[in-house]
Amino acid sequence: MVHSDWGDWLPAAVADADPDGLAIWYLGCNGFVLKADDGTTLFIDPYLGTGDPPRTVRMIPIPFEPTDVREADAVLATHEHSDHVHGPSQAPILAGTGADYVGPDDSLAVVETEGWTDEWAVDDAQFREVSEGDTFEVGSLRVHVEPANDPDATHPVSYVFEHDAGTFFHGGDARPGEPFAAVGETYDIDLGVLAFGSDGQIPDKQTREPKYTKWYSDENEISEAARQLQLDRLLPTHWDMWKGLTADPTALHDHVRSHEYPRRLEIVEIGDRTDL
Repeated sequence: MVHSDWGDWLPAAVADADPDGLAIWYLGCNGFVLKADDGTTLFIDPYLGTGDPPRTVRMIPIPFEPTDVREADAVLATHEHSDHVHGPSQAPILAGTGADYVGPDDSLAVVETEGWTDEWAVDDAQFREVSEGDTFEVGSLRVHVEPANDPDATHPVSYVFEHDAGTFFHGGDARPGEPFAAVGETYDIDLGVLAFGSDGQIPDKQTREPKYTKWYSDENEISEAARQLQLDRLLPTHWDMWKGLTADPTALHDHVRSHEYPRRLEIVEIGDRTDL
């Protein structure tokens, strides 16, 4: 059971919003909700769990309870990790709104392993497998599925969201590499989100002994990824989430200021809204 100290104000704010273009709320970790001017509402990697203490310890509030979500057309997963595919966070959204769940094969394998259709009021027709090169539409949004370089995931993807107001990119937890360079050459991205964090000694999943852990781009890597993607605006994510792996996003000003891309660094906190 997910419990939030914030009440329902954030999902209510999304439901009540009437954006002129595309509104984007940061949910902490690497989660986002998008709402377009026609009311189309998409969630990307919403995670409302507390981690696996003492291995992974959540450092930010749980911003809402999934049963308080009033509207959603689709929930998208970038890869199979538990803070991106999580039944208690995401299945109640599907059950309450009838939204589709979209993700690559290994993400949907987690859904099957966790028994979402047995545990919650969702059915197989709500799940859609996608892979690199796919394109689909949800309301006024055209979504392109692109590759991603995440050495810690078994099948990661990234997403490009095209709307009349602009183009939004979600890179999951991926790091710089040829896939981002290809995306940057193909699309004119107005706003892109990339995972950023420090490294640290995190207890091993099996032995619980401290183990060197680096899951996200550091300062120079996220700067390189933003250049490859040719981002107008870079929004760093994930820096707020896990004890021992948090980072200061304001430090990125020094790493990006002399480069052509990103043209602007945009820093938001959990619950904040930005717009295209």
